[in-house]
Formats: sequence, C-alpha cells, structure tokens
Amino acid sequence: MEEKIITLESAGRIDKLLPPLLGITRSQLQQWLKEDLIKVNQVVVKANYKGKVGDVVQVVPPRIQELALEPENIPLTIVYEDTDVLVVNKPQGMVVHPSAGHPTGTLVNALLYHVKNLSSINDIVRPGIVHRIDKDTSGLLMVAKNDQAHLSLAAQLKEKTSKRKYLAIVHGTFDHEKGTINAPIGRSKVDRKKQAVVAEGKNAVTHFTVLETFDQYSLVELETGRTHQIRVHMAYIDHPVAGDPLYGPKKTLQGHGQFLHAELLGFTHPTTGEELVFEVPAPEIFQTTLEKLRLGLA
Repeated sequence: MEEKIITLESAGRIDKLLPPLLGITRSQLQQWLKEDLIKVNQVVVKANYKGKVGDVVQVVPPRIQELALEPENIPLTIVYEDTDVLVVNKPQGMVVHPSAGHPTGTLVNALLYHVKNLSSINDIVRPGIVHRIDKDTSGLLMVAKNDQAHLSLAAQLKEKTSKRKYLAIVHGTFDHEKGTINAPIGRSKVDRKKQAVVAEGKNAVTHFTVLETFDQYSLVELETGRTHQIRVHMAYIDHPVAGDPLYGPKKTLQGHGQFLHAELLGFTHPTTGEELVFEVPAPEIFQTTLEKLRLGLA
C-alpha cells in the first residue's frame, strides 16, 4: 500500500474509523499506530484519538521486505500430531516465524519441511501459527493444520479456555507461596522495543506459585498468556526472569537467554471435542542450572 491522505467525513475513534477506509484489519492499524505511522493534521496520534470531521489523516504504511519462505530440514520435536493439529516443543533460541531480522531457521521453516498442510488464516510468513513464544523461551506450541482448526484454537486462546503453564527461574525470594499480578500491559513510553505496565495498556493477569527457593533466586510456576507478559509482570514486581536480556539485570544466571519454559499446554480438540493436555520437561541448561542452585553453586 502506498502513502494515503484521507479527509475524515465522520467522527469517532481513529482505530475504528480507518480500517474500513484502508481495507485493513483493526489490529493491523493499531500496530501502525504503535509504530507512529499515522498522523492527523501532521501530528502523530494514538489509537484512542477521537477523529473529527475534516481531520486530515496521513498514513505511511511500513515497507514490506519480501521474505523467501522456504522449507528447511531443521530437527523438530513433535509431541502430538493428527489431521487437524500439531503440538511441538520449540527449542530455546528458535524464532517462531520469519521476519526481517530472522528470514530463515525459524519454526515455520521447519514446519513447512515436516508438515504437509498448515492453516492459511495468518499472513504468508505465519502458516499454521496460532500463538507464539519468544525466541529464547522454550516449550510447547500448538499449530493448526487447517483453517477450521485454527479458528477453534484461536477462539480458545481469546476466551482463555486453553491451559498454559510456564516454569521460570526468577531473581529474589518470596515471603508468600502464591501470588497474582493484575496490571495492564502496553508499549513502553521510554523504550518502544519494550512492553511495560502502563495505565492505558491491555488487561493482563499472571498467577504464580513458588515451587522452590534458593539463596538469591526462586523457581516459580506461572499461568498466563500474552507475549512478554510473564517477563514484564515479574520485572514489575522486582522479580525479573533470570537471564532476561530485555527486562532483567545484567548480573544474572548465565545461559542462553531467559530461564522461561512453556511446560504445559492444554486445549479442546477442534474436531473431536476431546480435552488434550501435554507437558514437557525444561531443557537441559534449565535443569542443570537448577541443580547448581540447589547445591549453592550458581
């Protein structure tokens, strides 16, 4: 899409008015707003800006870098597979789908080699991908092999009926066994590459249980959902995930990024209605680090 200039003929929130005028989804427009690609009367605006009749809107879409999406023979740990869904154990260090900074070597590249069919609901670089976990987070992901399955799994995520539990080694110790963090998350006002707890952010709730306590660290189990949510919330309560290069301190446990693992995944099968639950152990470096902490060597 080329740059567009639009004069508003009706009033209302900008993120509701523009999508039908531009032929894009509201979520796509909101992403452009976050990237400061929308100006009204030559001033950058946010999603909650209330447009007025006569406002002149300038839209500068981001440049799309063409990506060659090729199947790659990358080893893949498939935990479960049938004609509708696939559950994989993503290793730490693997990006979920191609992007400008990671055009190859992703989970999608591996899926294209190992799996015959994938859903087509997302854009061309994210076939089958229903949800993501960060590059340096290991663990379970569900993948849709057709569009019907994709819609069902996505609805379960939205309605929070799927089950997802994570293990994390975090800084510090707790004086309580269980806790809940209820704090809205949105883009950081200080660093646009980060998420943060901000008043105008989206509602986000993280439940955690302390499993083990060490000298300066704790092992916790968490239930949550959105991208970066655990990392942001734990840093918010001064217990950042150990090894987190973005939200944690420089002095931390040595590994391959944050010590965060998606250990459990459960959902209702899109076709059979069967309740499926899968669980995988944390990677070797996670378990080795735990043993060192137990022995007081880390």
